[in-house]
Amino acid sequence: MNTPGSKEEFLSVINEMFSEKIPFNKLLGLKIESMTAECVKVSFRMREDLMGHWKRGMVHGGVISSVIDVTGGLAAFMGVQEKMDKTPEAKFARFTRVSTIDLRVDFLRPGLGEAFTATAYPLRTGSRIAVTRTELSNEKEELIAVGTGSYTVA
Repeated sequence: MNTPGSKEEFLSVINEMFSEKIPFNKLLGLKIESMTAECVKVSFRMREDLMGHWKRGMVHGGVISSVIDVTGGLAAFMGVQEKMDKTPEAKFARFTRVSTIDLRVDFLRPGLGEAFTATAYPLRTGSRIAVTRTELSNEKEELIAVGTGSYTVA
């Protein structure tokens, strides 16, 4: 792997790893809209194969939970990597070790919409554990679900 020298190159490689190298993220159609140490935004479009209630056209609760989980994991990584005084290779290695410890999801209203955005914020980033808060909204900016996740980041 070429070692990216700039922050933009680093973010580009993380984006490619997230969007192209993780099959489940590709299956869900996830796209990183923005990512910083303070906030990560991931979006996806509604498709028939993501439907949980065929009559109402709602996105499946498992999809909602999964999107909250992976967005929170990316926010955990971004929060902790900013604190690291390491080489890009060490940061990429840490990306591959992010793992969910605990996830709580609160479903606030039916998952109706054409497009959804998950926005995640690190609440606490330690050297081994990170905790994030993620909100999922539709294109009308209606809050669909929120989640809190704990992740290993070591």
